[in-house]
Amino acid sequence: MSTRRRSSRRAAQRPPTFLITSLGCPKNTVDAYGMATLLQRAGLQAKDDPARADVIIVNTCGFIAPAREESLETLTELAAALRPEQRLVAAGCWAQREPEQLVQLLPRLDAIIGTRDWPAIVALVQQLREREAGAALQYLQNRAMPLPETFGAPGYAVFGASAFLKIADGCSRRCAFCAIPLIKGDNVSRPIAAILDDARALRDQGVLEVNLISQDTTFYGHDLGMQDGLAELLEALVTAVPEIPWLRVLYAYPGYITPRLIEVLARHAQLLPYIDIPLQHAHPDILRRMRRPADVDWVREAVAQLRAAMPDVVIRTTFIVGFPGETHAEFQALREFIEELRFERVGAFTYSHEVNTPAGALPDNVPAEVKAARLEELMLAQQTISLEANRAWVGRTLPVLLEGAGDGLTVGRSYRDAPEIDGLVLLSADLDYPQLMDVTITDATVYDLIGVPVNNQRRVRHSSQ
Repeated sequence: MSTRRRSSRRAAQRPPTFLITSLGCPKNTVDAYGMATLLQRAGLQAKDDPARADVIIVNTCGFIAPAREESLETLTELAAALRPEQRLVAAGCWAQREPEQLVQLLPRLDAIIGTRDWPAIVALVQQLREREAGAALQYLQNRAMPLPETFGAPGYAVFGASAFLKIADGCSRRCAFCAIPLIKGDNVSRPIAAILDDARALRDQGVLEVNLISQDTTFYGHDLGMQDGLAELLEALVTAVPEIPWLRVLYAYPGYITPRLIEVLARHAQLLPYIDIPLQHAHPDILRRMRRPADVDWVREAVAQLRAAMPDVVIRTTFIVGFPGETHAEFQALREFIEELRFERVGAFTYSHEVNTPAGALPDNVPAEVKAARLEELMLAQQTISLEANRAWVGRTLPVLLEGAGDGLTVGRSYRDAPEIDGLVLLSADLDYPQLMDVTITDATVYDLIGVPVNNQRRVRHSSQ
């Protein structure tokens, strides 16, 4: 028997392999985790090296132009290194939004599967392995957003001792600049029972932090007839999984931070005093053009109520600069607003002109250099605020979730830092991780805190880690 035939027989006998690369937001991360789970249950083995994967899946982001550029760069690089027998799949938001463009840009692409069809990934991969390379298969049924429990997939993604837990998908808002409703459709809330089952599974895996995510967490349950669904869900979670010490709420919508929600957040120690409320702007005229809530006084009142109920609360928000028609005066109103409210965490972005959105019909009439200058000015102002907020913690103690260590340094996050978007806590010690440890803060930078373990708890990391 020839060497080539022996190699082919060994390849046929070994389990098929796959690799998933996920780009974009945590919602994409959860979908990628769900796809990986389904594929592994079907007998495929996960690999972290593209050269060792029979099927390579890129879970793309299509929210704004820079995200699509990153997705295209990733797909192009992987396509260039493919062997004839390997298969390349584009999944996720860009695949859902512009499948024809993907096919045109990537002749070597073997299949496309969108955000509404990802639970069919096993059937798609089976088809790919049974056919020769050719025209890209397309799994795009344009159905409603799938609930992961319907397909036996988890609605979460685990990383270290933390997890993202998706409570809903899609969005029923119609912000002028946003393509998400075009990609995913209206909000679909998961049943509380399914979310609690996922939370218990995370508890059993030893997860210490759960971050609740959806396009709009405060819309949770509205489609199920619930009046204050997020607050009800949080009450159910703290009862179901008291063993998980940190539960965090991300992506709340302005105007829907209810008194009951504030009361629930303040009453339960498990619920971190951290809330993410993307405001997008602070001038009423811009907000109206964005089709966003324009009552800026409500924001002031809500921030005051949150800080009164939870004195150490961290409020994170995001803003867009350079929206069509934004005047110098409107931008200055935004800058003055962040200096007035002094949010602990702020992210800012320049406006990205997206076709087929309501704002796409407006002239993109703020020059790129003006957008860039405004972004820099806004973030420089926020850096002063952030540094002041961080320095206020010097001399105080707070729990820190340790996430990595090496070379005499341990890194972690406090409740003040959501994963992947906020800062870190740095300790000059090589400590066990993951674990929660009380840390006394000794210094602060614009984005990070520096500390030492309380009572000098300098437990050396195990050599096997």
